[in-house]
Amino acid sequence: MAVYLVTGAAGFIGSWLTQALVERGDTVRALDNFSTGKRENLAPLIGKFGPKQIELLEVDLRDEQAVAKACEGVEIIFHEGALPSVPLSVKDPRTSHTANINGTFNLLEGARHAKVKRVVYAASSSAYGNKNPLPQKESMLPGPLSPYAVQKLVGELYLRSYWEVYGLETVALRYFNIFGPRQAPDSPYSGVMAKFASMMLAGEQPTIHGDGEQSRDFTYIENVVQANLKAAAAPAEKVAGRMFNCACGKPYTLNETYKLMAEIIGYKNPPQYGPPREGDIKHSYADISAAREALGYDPKVDFLEGLRRTVAWYGEQYEASSWSAVRTNT
Repeated sequence: MAVYLVTGAAGFIGSWLTQALVERGDTVRALDNFSTGKRENLAPLIGKFGPKQIELLEVDLRDEQAVAKACEGVEIIFHEGALPSVPLSVKDPRTSHTANINGTFNLLEGARHAKVKRVVYAASSSAYGNKNPLPQKESMLPGPLSPYAVQKLVGELYLRSYWEVYGLETVALRYFNIFGPRQAPDSPYSGVMAKFASMMLAGEQPTIHGDGEQSRDFTYIENVVQANLKAAAAPAEKVAGRMFNCACGKPYTLNETYKLMAEIIGYKNPPQYGPPREGDIKHSYADISAAREALGYDPKVDFLEGLRRTVAWYGEQYEASSWSAVRTNT
């Protein structure tokens, strides 16, 4: 039975990926420094499956020796750990840089020396920037705008080089605006879905930065987990050293998203509009044909169904304890 290392395992995406692995019987070494991840995301899994199936390590990716030790005896690594925020990278680029670039380098070095078979990396659609026509294809030249986008692109390039030079199998998945249950709503850098849902349910008025006509290829978390598992299992000749879009292949504007969520919740107020955020791209829309062909990726949950599931989860949290539970269960 394979041993998997999941970095950022207590985070939104990492915890869902960890859950999928242990539920199918795999052993997971769950690594997180808990700067943004929540212990509560993993506690039910550890309670159900036990420490023999989930080994929890409190490790910072910037700790070279600890990361190297975590890689020992591992077959596949899912690298989800990062400081995933464009605004944060604009505000504090140095901290973002050391976490996202140095951390990825340490992980690749650890994987190389431990003879890990494959690393699957959480890349970002922000690498495309605003310069490319739509839909965005992997063959397009990148045009990152923010420090975060640059950092995630550097990670892609490092992965490619480790495949070419050292033979370490690597696959990068460019995520397009992931959303779903467990996404934290209580941070200034939280995803727009989490913020909209939490504020509407509390009777507060959400703010859209810009005119709301910016579009995103929103992708439900279940589709992302599927893409990762397929990227880990696909034949090396089809995927090693490559990068793939991970999305649904259909864009929605923020104004459209706001309206749809308000209808589901029964919220009547219009949004407030604020100034655009520095480093944000205007449009994000993926061509997912390469992932379909090489990975067998097929997004099962479309945007509207994902939106309904997400709103239902936030609604359950809100009803359970007047919204305080959301801050402790995400």
